[in-house]
Amino acid sequence: MNTKAEQKHDNLELPEEHGPFHIIGDVHGCFKELVALLRQLEYEINFNADEQRYLVKAPDSCTAVFVGDLVDRGPNSPEVLRLVMDMVDQGLAYCVSGNHDDKLYRMLIGRQVKIRHGLELTVEQLKSYDSTFLKRVEMFLSSLPHHIILDEGRLVVAHAGLEEHLHGRNTRGVRELCLYGPTTGETDEKGLAIRLDWAADYCGKAIVVYGHTPVHEPHWRNNTINIDTGCVFGGRLTSLTYPDHVLTSVDSYDTYADSVRPFIRYHQHH
Repeated sequence: MNTKAEQKHDNLELPEEHGPFHIIGDVHGCFKELVALLRQLEYEINFNADEQRYLVKAPDSCTAVFVGDLVDRGPNSPEVLRLVMDMVDQGLAYCVSGNHDDKLYRMLIGRQVKIRHGLELTVEQLKSYDSTFLKRVEMFLSSLPHHIILDEGRLVVAHAGLEEHLHGRNTRGVRELCLYGPTTGETDEKGLAIRLDWAADYCGKAIVVYGHTPVHEPHWRNNTINIDTGCVFGGRLTSLTYPDHVLTSVDSYDTYADSVRPFIRYHQHH
């Protein structure tokens, strides 16, 4: 089996798209917080019950860009998927694949995956949705790029970030880096992969916006910024407006999951 849907190696290059963009961090099923953040950014969101879809109106020529990990751990992954799929269908959003989205996709196409790290909640939540919806989710997840290049190459969005010399490259290795970030190949005492801090040495011209590893505060480092502020772990859901570099966030309504990894702090002040 080597169908296009199963390869999923593509990146997406949209040099003519200049924004403004609202780049949104890891949602992880936090549907209410996502709606609150979008409304704060002046998106209008209405649910059409007959069509079972969200009708969204974006503020002045703005486009949302999701850094991936739409699902798992949080209270309502299916509606997060529906809202993001509807926004993409309406031409109002782009989305890259996160490692959690990729794992859900592999499960939906019948691969053997371990149902843990919050996937068990998504599976449970999807039980009340019909096969048409599940098929739509599968098709959507199969179409997600592993990184997106925007604004004449000035902006790159990848779930776990990506070093400059790999921007625009399509290999299995690049895809793995976009989904999981670089690791040492070793695990810590909790059995978690030891991650390498690729952003510490980044010296590329393109701004790279990413998530994957929760941080207390988004902090610019060498033209990169991690905007995963751990909403599902009781943190916040954050958006970066590009090119203005404005950060907007909403507090999580609850702590839906316990973080196995501590949030990263780049500064020692509180």
